[in-house]
Amino acid sequence: MSDAPARTAPAPDLRPLDDDLLGLAHRHAAAWLETLPERPIPPQAGIEEVMDALGRDLPERGEPAAAVIDRLVEGAEPGLIAIGSPRFFGWVIGGTQPVALAADWLVSAWDQNSGLRTITPGAVAAEEIASSWLLDLLGLPAGSDVGFATGATTAQFACLAAARDEVLRRVGWDVEEQGLGGAPRIRWIAGAERHGTMDLAARYLGLGAPAVVACDDQGRIRSDALAEELASGEGPAIVALQAGNIHSGAFDPFADACRIAHEEGAWVHVDGAFGLWAAASPRLRHLTVGLGDADSWSTDAHKTLSVPYDCGIAMVRDSAALRRALSMHASYLQATDVGADPHEKVAELSRRARGIPTWAVLRHLGREGVAELIDRLAGSARIIAEGLAELPGVEVLNEVVFTQVCIALEDDAATEALSTALWDDGEVLAMTSRWHDRAVVRFSVSNWGTDAAQARRTVAAVGRVFGELRAGA
Repeated sequence: MSDAPARTAPAPDLRPLDDDLLGLAHRHAAAWLETLPERPIPPQAGIEEVMDALGRDLPERGEPAAAVIDRLVEGAEPGLIAIGSPRFFGWVIGGTQPVALAADWLVSAWDQNSGLRTITPGAVAAEEIASSWLLDLLGLPAGSDVGFATGATTAQFACLAAARDEVLRRVGWDVEEQGLGGAPRIRWIAGAERHGTMDLAARYLGLGAPAVVACDDQGRIRSDALAEELASGEGPAIVALQAGNIHSGAFDPFADACRIAHEEGAWVHVDGAFGLWAAASPRLRHLTVGLGDADSWSTDAHKTLSVPYDCGIAMVRDSAALRRALSMHASYLQATDVGADPHEKVAELSRRARGIPTWAVLRHLGREGVAELIDRLAGSARIIAEGLAELPGVEVLNEVVFTQVCIALEDDAATEALSTALWDDGEVLAMTSRWHDRAVVRFSVSNWGTDAAQARRTVAAVGRVFGELRAGA
């Protein structure tokens, strides 16, 4: 054994975080936000360039904290996409409202693992208040359980887990005790234009591919086709409906579909990642008639409500079914004896207090402010649709009932060329997709800052790029 004295690591610095470091981060963040409305939307550097700037090799000795933050900003920002721009329409992404960002910074500083109700009451109380406000705003049953998940996929997972276990329980099969081997086959039914995350969540749960039901030309499930599918077989069933088609923004006929499904004993889930929020607007609530008749619902606060990523929301009418499917028990967990712990409502034990920014936005906006936000987004979509329809050769393909606008040109090549030209120009970003076997450029109006002025600026920018494209053809 060597007689040399053992080397000891320096003691960790347990003093509060240096105000200068937080100030540095704040200055960088403020600079980003200040330039966001006018900066080019696409990334200006590729991943290899960013990796070079950040430094690929792990240093032998660390850098000062301030230097790390400066390096991160200087290296990463050129590779960031300006998702928060009021002219970003590439996907259904809502940007971040200032009050939500400030609340989210506090969530990070507080660093609460908010899975247990009695251990972190400061965090869970805000989430439970936000939960009751959400149910009220969306017109859903007041006794429903609400869980804050990472996004629509995991929110759907939570809802479908409750659905799977409950429909099997009704026919005498206990998933918790018996697993799925040998269980009665569940009839998993969804519309032809469902979002792909429904299939993904179902695959996680062993439900397999759905039986596909025909939709109309706007992507709404056909009630007659749903009735035929349900009547064609027997056994436990789960039916998925949709609030807000990803291309048209259309809403399924909830009242008829729920009645038909429930007559056959099926559980009904509604995927409302962005469209569920229409229920919070008196002007648009007619789109969601019958929504509350379903058994579970999923949505995203980081879409239409514009809280920071990530925040999905799972809502289930039957609280016991949700808890049976997702709860766990351990002797070291101080479980509550009143209500449910947050970890019993989503597929996470360790979980960030992501419901706090949701509480902050709802408290800031109030009922009227939320309705105004929804109406502003839908109104901006109509302005964009009406303006683009005036461009020669541009066709608006969908009925603009909510926040989605799909356009096409005379052929797929021309449509894709317009999307590419918009990307290169950088003032407006809208991405291509395929709908009704055509290439489309899809505008998803989701950012809280997209008002009538930004919508008109969008039309002008698309018109300019369109004209330049035609002139150079």
